[in-house]
Amino acid sequence: MKVSKVWGVVCVTLFAVSSWAASTPTVTLSVDATSAQRKIFHATLRIPATAGDLTLYYPKWIPGEHAPDGPIVDLAGLKFFAGGKALKWRRDLEEMFAVHVEVPSGVSEIEAHLDFLSPATFEGGFSAGSSATDKLAIISWNQVLLYPKGYKSDDINYSASLKLPEGWKFGTPLPITSQSGNEIHFATCSLTTLVDSPVITGEFLKVVPLAQDPPTEMDIAADSAAALDAPASVWDQYRSLVDQAQKLFGAHHYRDYHFLYTLSDHVAHFGLEHHESDDSRVDERSLVDDTSRKLAAGLLPHEYVHSWNGKYRRPYDLATPDYEQPMRDDLLWVYEGLTNYLGWVLTARSGLLSNELDRDDLAITADELDHLPGRSWRNLQDAADSAPVLYFAPSSWYSWRRGTDFYNEDTLNWLWVDVIIRQQSKGAKSIDDFCHLFHGAPSTGPALKTYTFDDVVNALNQVVSYDWRGFWTERLTNHGPGAPLGGIEGSGWKLVYDENPSEMLSSMAGAYRFIPAAYALGLNLNGDGGIVDTVEGEVAANAGIGPGMKVVAVNGRRFSPEILRDAIKAAKNSSATIDLLVENADYFKTYKLDYHGGEQYPHLVRDESKPDLLTDILKAK
Repeated sequence: MKVSKVWGVVCVTLFAVSSWAASTPTVTLSVDATSAQRKIFHATLRIPATAGDLTLYYPKWIPGEHAPDGPIVDLAGLKFFAGGKALKWRRDLEEMFAVHVEVPSGVSEIEAHLDFLSPATFEGGFSAGSSATDKLAIISWNQVLLYPKGYKSDDINYSASLKLPEGWKFGTPLPITSQSGNEIHFATCSLTTLVDSPVITGEFLKVVPLAQDPPTEMDIAADSAAALDAPASVWDQYRSLVDQAQKLFGAHHYRDYHFLYTLSDHVAHFGLEHHESDDSRVDERSLVDDTSRKLAAGLLPHEYVHSWNGKYRRPYDLATPDYEQPMRDDLLWVYEGLTNYLGWVLTARSGLLSNELDRDDLAITADELDHLPGRSWRNLQDAADSAPVLYFAPSSWYSWRRGTDFYNEDTLNWLWVDVIIRQQSKGAKSIDDFCHLFHGAPSTGPALKTYTFDDVVNALNQVVSYDWRGFWTERLTNHGPGAPLGGIEGSGWKLVYDENPSEMLSSMAGAYRFIPAAYALGLNLNGDGGIVDTVEGEVAANAGIGPGMKVVAVNGRRFSPEILRDAIKAAKNSSATIDLLVENADYFKTYKLDYHGGEQYPHLVRDESKPDLLTDILKAK
C-alpha cells in the first residue's frame, strides 16, 4: 500500500501516544546472561493473557536485516506456566515463528521460559550470528522474547531487566531505572524501542565520550584489555565523525547515541543499525592495529548514517507494524545505497581514512562492478528485491548470481547524483543539501518518517531541477555493460589499471586471504589455491575452471601466491600459456590459460580536463 510522507509522520505521533496509554499491556522480561560464556541466555516472560488460544510470535523480520532471519532455530527450553501449572502449547504448522498456548479460564497472566543458544562457533549473520565469548556478549532483545498476536510493536510495552556475569560492565541506549550489583532494570518502553536497543557487555569495556550535545559515546567491549588501548588520535577521528555527520544532515533524531563496538575474533562480524545505537562487530585488534583499523574504518560511519537514513527516514514498505509482517526491500538502493555512499564520504571527512585511501577503496568498488557479469541478467532493482535470499547466498558463483552488491553499485550511483547536483547548480549545491532537506531539521528524538520512490525524486528536484526519475529508472533497470562510472568520471577522475596493487587492496588481500593477482585471470582465489569463484566470460572460466576446484601447481611448480604472480608477469612478454594444474573432487587436470595482459590492479587517477569535484566531496566541512 502506498503511504504518503504526511501519513508516516502521523503514524509516529499516534504510535507514541498509544504506546504509553493506560490500557497498553506490559510484558515483564527478565534475562539471565550469567552463563554467557557458555553461549546460552535464559529468559522469563510474564505475559498478560485471557482464557483460550494465545498466539505468540518469535520476531521473524528484524529491522535492518532485510530478511526473515530471526534465529528461531536457536530458541530452546520453551515452556509455559499459569499458577504454577504447565500449559499445553503447539507450534503453528504454517508459520514456524508462531506458537499457540492453551490458556485456562480464570488466568490473566502466563509465564514463559525460554533459552537462546548463541552459536558456539564463528558462524551465522546479524542477530543469528555468534554473540558471546569468555569475556563479552551482545544482547539482541529479539533473540530472547516472544510477543502476543494482535498488537503493533509500538502498542505493547516491555519492562526488561538483565543479569550479567559478575564484574562485567555494559553499554546500551536504553534508559536505566535501577541497578543492584550485576542486575539492571530498564525503563518500561515499547517493543519497538526494546528491539531497537541492544546491550553490549563484557569484562573489558571502555566508554569514550564523543560529544555532549546530544550526548554521544563509544561503548567498546573487547576480548582483551590491550585491544582497547588505541592511540588518542583514533578517538579524535570518531569525535570528528560525529561533528561531520551533524554538519552533513543539519539535525539529529535521537536523544543520545551509543556506538556499540565489539572487538573479537570469535563473534560474527557485521554492522547492524539502530536508532540510538549500532551493533558493530570487528576483529579484536581493529582499533590498535593500523591495517585492521583502516579496513574497518568505514563501518561505524555507515551505521551512524543509518540513524538518519534507514531509521528516521525509512521506505514505507519497510515500516511494518510488527516483526511478523514481511518487509519489502525494493528501496534498499536508498536505504543501504545512499547510506553506503554517505558513509564513504564521512570516512574521509572525519579523517578515519585519508583521501587517497578512500579513493583506493572506491577504485576497488568500481573494479568489482566493472567485472560483474551477473549484472547482464540481474539488474540493480532485482538485486534489491532479492535481498532476503541474496544475504545468505554462498560466495561461489557470486559473479554470475550477484549478491547484495546494491551497497557498492549505489555508492557509484549516489556519487553520480552528487556530481550532477554540483554540475547543475554550478557548485552552489551538493548531496549535503539533499540530506538537509530529506533527513534534517527539526531535531527530534527517535521518530519515523516514511518515503516512496516519488518522495526521493521530488526531494532531489527541490535541490536541483533534473530528470531524476529518468536517471534512477535507468540506473535501476540497466544491465551495463560495465560499472556505472559516470560519477567518478564527472568528478574529474578515471578508473585505470597498472601492475602495482594499492595499499587498500594489499591490506584487504592479507586480511581476507585472497590473491589479487588472480583477478587478472578472472579468478577469486584464497591463499591455498582454493577457487572461491570464477568470473563468467573471462580467461579462467572460458578455459573450463569453476568454483570449488583448487589450483595445486602453476607451470609445473607447486602453487603459491608468489608463484602465480610471477607466472602472470612472465606471460606478459611471452607467447607461452599459463598452465594451471587444478584439482576437482579427486581428479586433476591442466588448464592452459592464453593470457598476456600482465597484472591488473585498479586505481583512480586525475583527469585534468575536468574540475576536481571528488576532492571537494571528501573535504571536511
